[in-house]
Amino acid sequence: MDILIRQQTCRIYTGGRDFDRERPTVVLIHGAGHDHSVWNNQARHLAHQGFGVLAPDLPGHGASQGVPLQSIDAMADWLLEMLDTAGVAQASLVGHSMGSLIALAATARAGERVSALVLVGSVAPMPVAPALIEAASSKPVRAHAMINQWSYSPAAQLGASATPGTSLLGINQRLMERQAAGVLATDLSACNAWTDGLARAADIRCPTLLISGERDQMTPPRAVKPLYEALVNAAGGARMITVAGAGHAMMAESPDAVTNAIRGFLRT
Repeated sequence: MDILIRQQTCRIYTGGRDFDRERPTVVLIHGAGHDHSVWNNQARHLAHQGFGVLAPDLPGHGASQGVPLQSIDAMADWLLEMLDTAGVAQASLVGHSMGSLIALAATARAGERVSALVLVGSVAPMPVAPALIEAASSKPVRAHAMINQWSYSPAAQLGASATPGTSLLGINQRLMERQAAGVLATDLSACNAWTDGLARAADIRCPTLLISGERDQMTPPRAVKPLYEALVNAAGGARMITVAGAGHAMMAESPDAVTNAIRGFLRT
């Protein structure tokens, strides 16, 4: 569905079902250089399991108008404005990579409006290699190759896929190529610049689940520890699970495991 936010059209995927505000709302937030389609497996499942699903293309991404926002805080403000526009009083937020930082920042300022928080492939802070930011700015083809190399497990690099005959790296390559010029560089710079994650984690009041990929090279399980400890000590508490064999792009590599973890957590 399309809604108007700040006089610009925003495209929101609802998992193949009409969005129903009477159902528990879950918002799925994509990462850098991506759009809502990274959540297709999870969105469809949740929409057919009793949830109202909102998976937006962030401004300037996918089919949403505008330019990419420059900071994580600006994206968090936009996300809460999206909930206002959609008439959603309370929601669970699920974010991947950059989307996890947006979800964290939005939850910290939203108070009881967010009922549960799920962070997928998340660390705080989330530094980005200068070589990757430079490549995203001037040599996007190189940047896409670097991201594909770091985002997937060795098995996926060799062609393994939950859907036989599907090239996960090829799909991700096309997805990044579809984004407008400058989107990836802006997103990566926003992640690199946001250093408030641990401080914001202390303000989280709702339960939090962290989902980490065992073979994640971008946000490896060992690097998640500071964020996990900050959230465990927050009012809402936290728990963490590790998806065996999965890399950073775990929603595609291990769709069932990620979907089951999200659904199970939200239902409890």
